[in-house]
Amino acid sequence: MKNKIRELRRGLGLRQEDLALKVGVTRQTINAIENDRYNPTLVLAMKLARLLETPVEELFKLEE
Repeated sequence: MKNKIRELRRGLGLRQEDLALKVGVTRQTINAIENDRYNPTLVLAMKLARLLETPVEELFKLEE
């Protein structure tokens, strides 16, 4: 699953650590999600979308 987290996070001037603290995970988790090595739970995906001010379906895209 591809995502726009890195792009949107940087656009808001947030570091991985800042984003991680705001959604209650580690910086390593954010890094793994950004590098397509980990798919977040639905709850985490919704928290990220809310914080990054974008709908979940625009933040994450299924690869076909």
